[in-house]
Amino acid sequence: MLVSDFNYSLPPSLIAQEPLADRAASRLLRVSRASGELSNRGFGEFPDLLRAGDLLVCNDSRVFPARLFGRRGGEKVQPAGPRNPAGGEFLRGKVEVLLTGRVAEDRDEWECLVRPGRKIGVGERLLFGEEDELEAEVVARGSFGERRIRFRPVADFFARLDRLGHVPLPPYINRGDLLADRDRYQTVYAREPGSVAAPTAGLHFTREILSRIQARGIATAQITLHVGLGTFQPVRVERVEDHKLHREICQISPAAAEAINRALDEGRRIVAVGTTSARTLEYCAAQSADGRVQPGTLEADIFIYPGYQFRVVGGLLTNFHLPQSTLLMLVCAFGGKQHVLDAYRHAVEHAYRFYSYGDCMFLE
Repeated sequence: MLVSDFNYSLPPSLIAQEPLADRAASRLLRVSRASGELSNRGFGEFPDLLRAGDLLVCNDSRVFPARLFGRRGGEKVQPAGPRNPAGGEFLRGKVEVLLTGRVAEDRDEWECLVRPGRKIGVGERLLFGEEDELEAEVVARGSFGERRIRFRPVADFFARLDRLGHVPLPPYINRGDLLADRDRYQTVYAREPGSVAAPTAGLHFTREILSRIQARGIATAQITLHVGLGTFQPVRVERVEDHKLHREICQISPAAAEAINRALDEGRRIVAVGTTSARTLEYCAAQSADGRVQPGTLEADIFIYPGYQFRVVGGLLTNFHLPQSTLLMLVCAFGGKQHVLDAYRHAVEHAYRFYSYGDCMFLE
């Protein structure tokens, strides 16, 4: 199967650069997996599209300010070059670091992406903050520009990170992050910090929408997958089967596992909010012989593409994803490749807003 089979044409003007003032004002494209029939809706109708007995499963991971701007140790910061993603001029001697995953809970050692990648080698010191409030050493280098850095121990690492870090908006949002993004690039039910990108299907929910879902008797469960490099890394191979995903930490509580298994036993539909929820459910189910979901913390590396047989997920709410991405491949696996690509063409023709701050689709 070729990666190029998952391409589509998207005018740049349809890539949403700002969130809507009202989260629930986004549009929703309803897609029938059986027939491919399409229906233009609004997200405010989503509670009414759910069935009695459905279990709605959400990813409650919280985005943390994972993008840092600093300087290389021993270098003065001097103006030069193009604008950087946080606004202002990119500076000679300045570095950009995107933390993508903590290596161990007992020390502040992180996997990350860096810019300028070619110039920053193992052993180099990186300094962050006007008074060098955080200091890190590059301790390892990966094959595609990744680095592993170790921060000098400080008593209040996450407090400093919260103060110095920027919201890790994706690169197709062509602006610096704003104070408002700290709220809007976060679901209203976000709980556990750990993601470097938002589980964007959840961005449409408001407290009022969740109350309406609850009032209809629809059960909900929250699980966790901390979005890291595995979710958004580019596919660099020609054949889909040759791609490997990075591992990402996921967690299912005993209460969530009980709710999910009860729904499976009773034949009720499980609706995943987002591809991260879908991947977590399917990975955890694959770890047991009977397909039941066990509580616990795991490192998920499941890569879902057409041909995969879903064990748990019976409905999927998702945003629109980049061409040739693993996320689009997962959606095609669930909804049928032709149905999904037809839906994407329809969304383009009807000027839906795409990607993180864009509109969504519901496949059932």
